[in-house]
Amino acid sequence: MNAPADGKAVQRLESFKRLLTHLRELLSLDFGFVLWDGGAVPADLPSNALSIAFADEGVVAAMLRRPNADTLLNLWVTARIDIRNGVIFDFLARRPKPRTREIRRRLNKRLVATTALKFLFVPRGGPWPLEAIRDREPSSDGSKETNKENVHYHYDLSNAFYALFLDPEMVYSCAYFRDWNNELATAQHDKLEMICRKLRLKPGDRLLDIGCGWGALVCHAARHFGVHAVGVTLAEEQFAYAREKVSRLGLADKVTIELRDYSLIEGDFDKIASIGMFEHVGVANYPGYFKTINRMLKPGGLYLHHSIALRSAAYERLRRKKPATTTAIARYIFPGGELDHLGMSIANLERYGFEVHDVEAWREHYAHTTRLWHDRLFSNRAAAEREVGAMKTRLWIAYLASASIGFTRNSVGVFQTLASKRVRGPSGLPPSREHLYR
Repeated sequence: MNAPADGKAVQRLESFKRLLTHLRELLSLDFGFVLWDGGAVPADLPSNALSIAFADEGVVAAMLRRPNADTLLNLWVTARIDIRNGVIFDFLARRPKPRTREIRRRLNKRLVATTALKFLFVPRGGPWPLEAIRDREPSSDGSKETNKENVHYHYDLSNAFYALFLDPEMVYSCAYFRDWNNELATAQHDKLEMICRKLRLKPGDRLLDIGCGWGALVCHAARHFGVHAVGVTLAEEQFAYAREKVSRLGLADKVTIELRDYSLIEGDFDKIASIGMFEHVGVANYPGYFKTINRMLKPGGLYLHHSIALRSAAYERLRRKKPATTTAIARYIFPGGELDHLGMSIANLERYGFEVHDVEAWREHYAHTTRLWHDRLFSNRAAAEREVGAMKTRLWIAYLASASIGFTRNSVGVFQTLASKRVRGPSGLPPSREHLYR
């Protein structure tokens, strides 16, 4: 807590308090604010009340000068802006009721202007750890070196860190909830089962899992469906974990884990799965990706394409101008990551020699999955900070929250698309899909 040092600092503080009071009344907010002098708005705010805390007056100065996602994230990861007695979802549940036009009409613009002027020349303070990352332009050029660098940045944080919020099998993609009340472990097990059923796995099949993560799918498929599986990843920590798991489960004769780029894979496979990996490929590299899948898949073989996707209109807008949240995720979370839309995925599958059979939307499943991940990481944040540091922990908490919000609001979706390598004549699939939901 930093007490005001002079008369001007006191004036700034009091002006900011008046502005916050005005905004609370205007927006009918039922949460409060805690200020750097230890005071609060409202003044009688209970200590256990949901609130936003400002660590110093430089926070206000920084937001006034550069009111964007980069500034807010820097302030968040350094805890200069913090949430007391709650999480971001609590604020969404209490979001302002008035319409934007009404807010503009009733806003005390003079109070806003005079407060802003008082903070105009106040130093922004620090630290600003994300600025070094922001200056590095993320790439998705498709080269093996860039692919490995991008994957390393996100996935090689720490296996122990991911274990703090994933299920026991370490599945880092959308779960499948047969009941919304199911636990995460149950939902991820049911997801693995659903993938195997969609691919109609049977003993003796050769399965390739591109972007195999910590080995959950290949091990599940080998143990329960009798396949011979190859899992491929570029993340060294995932590779080490998956190989140890294969050995521990006694699956070395059925499962192989390889540390290599998907474009270098050789061999023929009966079934191929790509579960949550496609987002790393990059739009410019789609032709090479689908050609590679087609080359490795036997005639009539099945391919399951599981990927996050934008709505087509949102995709077109993004190609013209990327929203701040999209840019922030690409910079700080998923360097090189890009999304397509469902129509593009289907068109590419057909263009590069596949027949599309089924498309299933899992948007609400991912909204629930990412919310559970967020809650688990938030509950284990002290352990996470010991593992990867406070900055990374707070960054991932914000990322998982924003992902859940995006899926909940239908800003983004996720689809499982089943396709086969195109042949003349029958596909060999059953006439109904009853076997998937038994």
